[in-house]
Amino acid sequence: MSSEPDVIVIGAGASGLAAAKELSRLGLSYIVVEGSHRIGGRAYSEEIVPGVWFDLGCSYLHQGDTNPFVTIADELGVVLGKDKGDIFDDDKKGLYKNGIPLTAREREGYVAYHAECFAAISEAAERGEDVAVVDLVNLESEYALSFRHNLAEGCACDIDEVSSVDIAAWDEGPDIPVLNGYGNLVAAWGADVPVSLNTKVEQLNWSRNDTCVETSKGTLRTSAILCTVSTGILASGDMEFTPGLPDWKIDAILGLPMGTENKICIHFDKDVFGPDTRGLHNTWNDDGEAGGFEASVMGLNTAVVFSGGKFAAWLEKQGQKACHEYALGRIAEAFGNDIRRHVTRSIATAWKMDPWTRGSYSCALPGHAHQRVELARPLEDRLFFAGEATTVVDHASCHGAYRSGIRAAQEIVEAVNAS
Repeated sequence: MSSEPDVIVIGAGASGLAAAKELSRLGLSYIVVEGSHRIGGRAYSEEIVPGVWFDLGCSYLHQGDTNPFVTIADELGVVLGKDKGDIFDDDKKGLYKNGIPLTAREREGYVAYHAECFAAISEAAERGEDVAVVDLVNLESEYALSFRHNLAEGCACDIDEVSSVDIAAWDEGPDIPVLNGYGNLVAAWGADVPVSLNTKVEQLNWSRNDTCVETSKGTLRTSAILCTVSTGILASGDMEFTPGLPDWKIDAILGLPMGTENKICIHFDKDVFGPDTRGLHNTWNDDGEAGGFEASVMGLNTAVVFSGGKFAAWLEKQGQKACHEYALGRIAEAFGNDIRRHVTRSIATAWKMDPWTRGSYSCALPGHAHQRVELARPLEDRLFFAGEATTVVDHASCHGAYRSGIRAAQEIVEAVNAS
């Protein structure tokens, strides 16, 4: 760690790894430092039982028509569920109220209400109104509870904290599952990038006379620093910046806080769903409980239950047992209590308490969607920023982080060559 590379890359998630590969391609030297014991960041897979993988973080190749990881997976021989990219479509979902499947007429009402909500969000964004989603939707609808829960899962924040412009920027496309884990795909793709693991960054000095990074393993001097850590870490004060960050950069960080989306994966000793009901299901009841889960999409006898926003943060604090019971309750509402007899194991994520992210992914507060561009802006051509929070169209995604790393690497090369 004593050499003086052209660039220090902080973080070995998708953005840091993509930046390293691009820097190498463009002829600059680099060192990647990572505080945790592994690469991949929020792309991380664990075996819930032998041979069955659960993605604790990103799990679908969103915008599958243009997602670069589709090509990467094909090149690596990773099996994708390309024929299952439509499972999030409203007409494909299993929908249940009080444990009873919706009638055809009720399904039409559900789909129409969700379409109405997203149309209102898009129209507000087109008018330049960056307001809270809660101000745009009809909360008196019988489908409002499900919509609120679904949006909290997707945004990791509740609808009173979500920017309409940020939501409207989402791009569409197939959502392609990865048989043996998106995290494993990212790890395989990034395996050729040298990374200094267990190397915590304590201070970044981006002054012109002494650009360097102080880590738990020593000080690294460089010409440029690329910071790819989450806004949760940037806001925490865990890393000291010298000089301090300007007010406009701090405003950008605080306007893009980390939300909470957690997942509980449950494995069963048999197929409790059947081939005709594999896919996404939404449940809600008159007690105010709601939930969304995917049922054995790739035929692995698992269900993954989602929670988002304030409820997810609360449930995370209750611990693994509470998460397990919540998840089983949602699945049982749709498939009956007999499924409980076939449970083998469960895993619940806890992203809000994760020390290397402090949340799941960024969510722009109302009035702050423009801060993504501001967060991406470099400082003095020495301190650069990347990560999903710095992207406008594909934020909150692994491929968004990937693209941001390439963008930042190209900015760095231009700055270094001009100096």
